[in-house]
Amino acid sequence: MIEIIDLAKQFKDVAAVKGITLTINTGEIFGLLGENGAGKTTTLRMLATMLMPTSGTARVGGFDIINDSEKVRANIGILFGSDVGLYDRLTTRENIAYFGELNGMNKKDINDRIEKLADAFGLTEYLDRKAGKLSKGNKQKTAFARTVVHNPNYMLFDEPTSGLDVTAAKEVHKFIKECKQEGKTIILSSHHMDEVEKLCDRVGILHRGEIMDVGTIAELTKKYYCDDMEQVFEKLTKGVMV
Repeated sequence: MIEIIDLAKQFKDVAAVKGITLTINTGEIFGLLGENGAGKTTTLRMLATMLMPTSGTARVGGFDIINDSEKVRANIGILFGSDVGLYDRLTTRENIAYFGELNGMNKKDINDRIEKLADAFGLTEYLDRKAGKLSKGNKQKTAFARTVVHNPNYMLFDEPTSGLDVTAAKEVHKFIKECKQEGKTIILSSHHMDEVEKLCDRVGILHRGEIMDVGTIAELTKKYYCDDMEQVFEKLTKGVMV
């Protein structure tokens, strides 16, 4: 379970996140939606202990992001879609293995996990190719594999299919669904409403640093008399209410 408790972040005169409170259940895929600048990435960075909250806190698997930051980091995988951050001179295999080593995995477990992830993401033929020579899509998939090499229980994905073609995006969707079946808890930030509708158990809509509403797709579309999540999103973020 991820518990977010009155979490806020202030950057000088800008209130990026304004005291949000949420509970993401164990084994749930939770969609965090919002326009650019709504506070999604800031929220995920605080959950990942990459940013210190101005106030409030959160607990990831019972560990507090402020007081137990090392334990939180050991239990999460985080991916920012626009920032793959691979080491170009290392191969795909070496990039993934390096993060396994950073997470305290032994060589056998790392190798077994690499083979499984390469198969899941269609990377097997690229494992021994330098990352700098990979296509944008394969770099993104390598970054995804690196993020989850240690098989974390909590996964934070910010635009995970950014830059991927249809086939690669389907591979990622399949993997995320398998993670849910394994009981993983996932927060997914995405601008693709079809992706959200396909994957998410519940969604929260963030607007100017505040949570506007939370619910299942069915609950929200019914509540706001909409046909799909795109219409719900527009009503809640554009001020067009019924």
